[in-house]
Amino acid sequence: MTFNVRKSQEATASCAEHDWGTLTWLADAEINGSEGVTLGRVVIRKGCSNPRHGHNNCDEVLYLLAGTLEHSVGDQTVTLNPGDTLFVSAGVFHHAASVGDVDADMIVTYSSGRRDFLPADQ
Repeated sequence: MTFNVRKSQEATASCAEHDWGTLTWLADAEINGSEGVTLGRVVIRKGCSNPRHGHNNCDEVLYLLAGTLEHSVGDQTVTLNPGDTLFVSAGVFHHAASVGDVDADMIVTYSSGRRDFLPADQ
């Protein structure tokens, strides 16, 4: 296959709602056969945070579009503002708290089309 198009209506239909925000997976091995990358959009509602977790089989890159995040990575914390990019190595536990006046909206990518998800409490 040379290319695959996923229309916005398909992505919107697969948006997963959580108490802290939303996850919309845009590309991965299951969605469009992308073995080498996962692409998604994550929104963390202001005042909320996603659960601490890690990914053993892939690195993660996050690009913040809007809002302000306090992101814990390992034993460090960094504040991200719109336009900032964060790289997290495979196996490092992390999570983000939306601390700004608006929801945090970001694009996330992973170096595998079959990313794993490991909650920190296991």
